[in-house]
Amino acid sequence: MVKVRQDAWSHEDDLLLAETVLRHIREGSTQLNAFEEVGDKLNRTSAACGFRWNAEIRQKYDDAIDLAKRQRKEKKRALERNRTKRKQPVVTLAQNYDTETSTEEHSSSTISIDSVIHFLKEMKKDYYASNQSKVTLDQTQKENEMLKEKINNLERQLAETENQLNTIQEDYQVFVQIMDRARKMTVLDDQGSMKAPAFRMDKNGNLEQIAQGSN
Repeated sequence: MVKVRQDAWSHEDDLLLAETVLRHIREGSTQLNAFEEVGDKLNRTSAACGFRWNAEIRQKYDDAIDLAKRQRKEKKRALERNRTKRKQPVVTLAQNYDTETSTEEHSSSTISIDSVIHFLKEMKKDYYASNQSKVTLDQTQKENEMLKEKINNLERQLAETENQLNTIQEDYQVFVQIMDRARKMTVLDDQGSMKAPAFRMDKNGNLEQIAQGSN
């Protein structure tokens, strides 16, 4: 079956690739074998797995790679010691059993160390993400407090403006009333200063108005 998978790599895919490569390094195998194993599991080509490892993942696991290489050397030395001891006729079955048990315990401790390293790295990522979320939350809370303060200031300014408007309207009404009273008083004064017209009869018996101020 031709492998044609083209979708993006997920975090789980990257983790599987890293764990497989580290395991092959510890066991003395090649990275190519690791790429082929991951490719079979993820339906990807070994070349795609190798490119992903070298381009995106390898630099994140430098410490783990060094540790895996040291573990591979230690395992190789342990095997060589076991072979040497097995060639010696004085070695008893019980001693061989103790040696194999010690090797198994060492292997178990090796796996535990890798698990701890991976766990600590993931915890570090979660710690940074948590700190970033906390900083973002603090910034949001500060912005909310600033916005609340601005809203309170605007509400106070609005209330003061409304009071000023009401005062202006009241003053305007008072001013209109004063002007109206002044106008009425002026009209009354004008009417009071006018004299009633006077009339007289001419020689033909008609009434004519006498001009004011004449005798």
